Amino acid sequence: MSLHDTSKSANCTAMSDVLNRIGDKWSVMVVGMLGRNGTLRFNELKRMINGVSQRMLTLTLRNLERDGLVTRTIYPEVPPRVEYGLTEMGKTLDGPISKLWDWSAEHHAAIIDARAVYDARESAMAAAEPRKVAYARGD
Repeated sequence: MSLHDTSKSANCTAMSDVLNRIGDKWSVMVVGMLGRNGTLRFNELKRMINGVSQRMLTLTLRNLERDGLVTRTIYPEVPPRVEYGLTEMGKTLDGPISKLWDWSAEHHAAIIDARAVYDARESAMAAAEPRKVAYARGD
């Protein structure tokens, strides 16, 4: 299926389905880390991804594995060793995600500045407007 004709309902559904998985921040971080570092163990990933909880990382890895983007390899050792890596399809996301990371690093300061300007403008406008009071009707 081609996504070139965005007017088709199936294309919108496909885009929505894929973005729901790879568009969340933890999935982007996991795919990015695996793309940049290769195969990693769970605790290595957890240390590299600032702020992710053990539960959220587990769910993210499980969902990425379900979607065919991540492989999970269990080695029969004591204690068992589990490693995660990108599948061939997962590796195709490495380029776009790397570009997104690079873009984010390059533009983050400008985004922070833009937010500050916007927030200051919104605060000034809110302070200048007379307060609106809603009254309940006592019917």
